Parts: sequence; structure tokens; C-alpha cells
Amino acid sequence: MDIPSLRAFIAVAEHGSFSAAGAELHLTQPAVSKRVAQLELGLGQRLFDRVGHRVLLTRAGEVLLPRARCILQEISDTRRVLANLRGLVDGSLSMVTSHHIGLRRLPPVLRLFTERYPQVSLRVAFLDSEAACVAVERGEAELGVVTLPRAQVGRLWATPLWEDPLEIVVAANHALACKSRVTYADLNDYPALLPAVGTYTREALEEALLPHGVALQVGQPINYLETIRMMVSVGLGWSALPASMVEAPICALHLPGLRVSRMLGVVQHRDRTPSNAALALRELLGAVTRPGEGCHD
Repeated sequence: MDIPSLRAFIAVAEHGSFSAAGAELHLTQPAVSKRVAQLELGLGQRLFDRVGHRVLLTRAGEVLLPRARCILQEISDTRRVLANLRGLVDGSLSMVTSHHIGLRRLPPVLRLFTERYPQVSLRVAFLDSEAACVAVERGEAELGVVTLPRAQVGRLWATPLWEDPLEIVVAANHALACKSRVTYADLNDYPALLPAVGTYTREALEEALLPHGVALQVGQPINYLETIRMMVSVGLGWSALPASMVEAPICALHLPGLRVSRMLGVVQHRDRTPSNAALALRELLGAVTRPGEGCHD
């Protein structure tokens, strides 16, 4: 089993398409098909079934997939261990983050990182925090800077960095903003603009509102907080947004006894040896949470 063939197999399995796998690997579709065919020949097993326009894993393919990922991760881990012996901060670093954190928390850190370590090729992908955690667990990214899950996820190691309090918000001219006293029951009368069920932010809000009997009226879920803020600002409903985003034309509602918060931080795979570049970035991220240290916008 050669490494290029395993990479091609994994890409086809993840995309369900030889052409999409080729686009990811910068190969032609015939080149991907050839690598998979070589792997099937070497193993004496068919790994994919072609059903119409769909590409499906056979049972042998299902068994091979997690092992193939482990093999590539071990090879990558070995290379990092050997590279770390040189003590240099260089090479490539793949990280994933959410749009909100990428826009509002990371710019000064990444600016300092790229200035201090110009030999590092930094690749940043933007995903929902839940998908980012999956990418780190699969070994597709070395670091994730995300909204942390509220419970242990797989083989991830989480480091809290920032507590991110949330506020219940509406447009400044919304009917709720004009009330002298807002109750939890009032929220039931208006639509809520929220992320999808199962997202870490939605879980934090539901847990906080559950004791108060709020029946959420949620239409189409929206996972981008900047988009939610825009929709709130034009009066389409209420939401829960980070306190750092509360400014005109939206305002916070004050509900007695309500405290909603989420934790932002770094996730890494427990079994993956961090590169020197990952250690350096993690150190800079930790510095911004310590008073008097780090960098500022």
C-alpha cells in the first residue's frame, strides 16, 4: 500500500466522487482511478461500487478507511517528530476556525505569528465549530480554534482561552426593546434567529432558557453570527449573540437571572504530536488571554 494510493482512496471515499477527489489532490480523474485500481489490485479486494452516478464503499472499503487514515496520520506524526528535533519553527501548519473567531479574535494573533515565523506556511480553513472539531479528530487539520464542545468529543484535547458571554438581542426599534420590563414569556411571541440544533452555541442557549419555559420559534437555522446580527438589526426576530457584537442598531434585553456563555479555545488530537509551528501558535494564543501580554488591535 503506497501513500499516494491511500490518499486517493481516502479522497474518493470522503467526496463520493473520483472527479472531486482529483480536484482536491490536483490530479486528473484517470490518475485517481489508476491509484485506486493499484490499491485494489494489491489488496485483492474491490474497495468501491459504482451505482449509477454514485461511488459507494464496499465492506472492504469501509474496513480500510479508518485504518488508512491512521496510517497517514502515523506517517505525518513521524515526520513532525523528526522535524521538531531541528528546533526550527517552519514547515506547514493547517488550522481550522469558525468565521466569528476568525474575524473577531484571530487577526492580531495571526498577524504576529506570520511576522515572527515567516518560514511557516499557514493554511486556515473556515468551518462551523462542530465541523472543525471533526476535521481535527480526522487529522485533516492540526489545530482548531473554535467554540468548545460542552462535553468531551472523541480523542480531542481542548484548551479554553476566552469566555464568550452571550446577550439576548433585538433591533433597537423592536417592540421588545420598547418595553420597560421584558419577561421570558415575551420571547415566545416573536421568532428566534438561531444556529442549528446541535451546534454548541444553540446548546448553551437552550440549556440557559430551559428552566424559564421559553418555547423557541425557530425557522431556518443560521450558523453565521454576522448574518444573524444583520437579520436581527432589520427586525426579523430576536437572538443570542456575543456581547462583543452588541452595538447599534441592535441592543441587549435584560432578563432576570439569565446568564448565557460559551467557551472559545483550541482543540488538538490527543494522539498527535504537535509540530513546532503548532506549539508556537498555541503559545501566542495563550498569551492573548494573560493580562499584559500578547498583542492588541
